[in-house]
Amino acid sequence: MRVVISAVGRLKAGPERELAERYRDRAAKAGRAIGLRDVEVIEIRESRAQEVDRRRLEESIALANLMPEGSVLVALSERGASFDSASFARQVAAWRDNGRPAVMFVIGGADGLSPDLEARAGLTLAFGAATWPHQLVRIMLLEQLYRAVTMLAGHPYHRS
Repeated sequence: MRVVISAVGRLKAGPERELAERYRDRAAKAGRAIGLRDVEVIEIRESRAQEVDRRRLEESIALANLMPEGSVLVALSERGASFDSASFARQVAAWRDNGRPAVMFVIGGADGLSPDLEARAGLTLAFGAATWPHQLVRIMLLEQLYRAVTMLAGHPYHRS
């Protein structure tokens, strides 16, 4: 199964990008042992539209156009479900075991995702009730993917 994280905005060079890449690389390498083909991050440009709804719509269309055929769509939103790490790992395993070719996580920009894209998602996921900057959400998602992979592989990274 392929894991794709599609995000509005670009992480600039610096500690955030380095940390995100470190977790992406770890998840990709460790994921091979449990049937993950790749973990990739795709960044799209922020819309220049003046109106919030138009910006959200343009960004959401660009994100939706990146969706691999047959993939599960997971929207990151503060209105989503909160999973503990073990539950998240079980969900990743279920997608893999059900033969899904890919799972695509989408992270909106400053204005979030369009309601239509959120409604299309098979799962809407939150990292708690707080609103997080999209740069940190990307890092937290990559860390949780790495944690899920290590849990599924029986690696001692996660401690209960």
